[in-house]
Amino acid sequence: MQNKIFFSAISLILIMLITACSSQPETSHKKTAHKPKSQFGRYHMADDRYPDNAPDVSKVQNAVPKFEHYSRQGNRNYTVLGKSYKVLSTGKGFTETGHASWYGAKFHGHLTSNGETYDMYTMSAAHKNLPLPSYVKVTNLENNKQIIVRVNDRGPFHHGRVIDLSYAGAYHLGMLGKGTAKVHLEVIHVESNEQRAINDVTDVENHYIQVVASQDKLKINTLAKELERKYGVSSRIVSGNGLHRIQLGPIGKIYLTNKLLDNLHSSGYPQSFIVP
Repeated sequence: MQNKIFFSAISLILIMLITACSSQPETSHKKTAHKPKSQFGRYHMADDRYPDNAPDVSKVQNAVPKFEHYSRQGNRNYTVLGKSYKVLSTGKGFTETGHASWYGAKFHGHLTSNGETYDMYTMSAAHKNLPLPSYVKVTNLENNKQIIVRVNDRGPFHHGRVIDLSYAGAYHLGMLGKGTAKVHLEVIHVESNEQRAINDVTDVENHYIQVVASQDKLKINTLAKELERKYGVSSRIVSGNGLHRIQLGPIGKIYLTNKLLDNLHSSGYPQSFIVP
């Protein structure tokens, strides 16, 4: 009788151990099933593409240039795909001509090189060498469309390409369908208040502010007169490459120039900039 009881107890213990061992893999699988690792590393797709159900970006405004301290992140010299790149200490006076491309859904929502979150529905861009952030006026030399973007990322790393635009930027520049376009870049550099004060003491030059550009010369002439009356400043029309540009000035002091520039930015002309 005692032997039967002993063997029954042993059998019960073995059954419990087998049951526990057989159920363990299922429990572990449930814990990890909700956290699959992407086969594409930090991204969820292999190739970039158009966004699904994109919002209407036709009303997205140009980035408004303002003074910003350069980011602590993303402004060191770096190496990508075996090639080294040097980051400029300032974007002041920088211009460049080459081909633009754009990047979209693959990178949307991921961190940019200066630690911000990439939003392809804003007017932003990536550049290999400019300090982050920088403001850049981009002119499509194929259709003369212009935009202003805020550069907060690195790229593009394809030969011959000088800037990667957001989806919204590419839309407003008229290059979404084609994918690339030949462009001219011009940094819009805004000084700090401290630097403005220094410039005001040493400045003896005349300055001009470019307000708007258009192919319609009659429209430009009419608007120039309106701006002269509104701001009490003379204007000149500078023409070239099929465009007519309104420039207000000359203005003798840089602090007065900056004051007018701030006024223009807040009065519906965010694309205005001081002519280099």
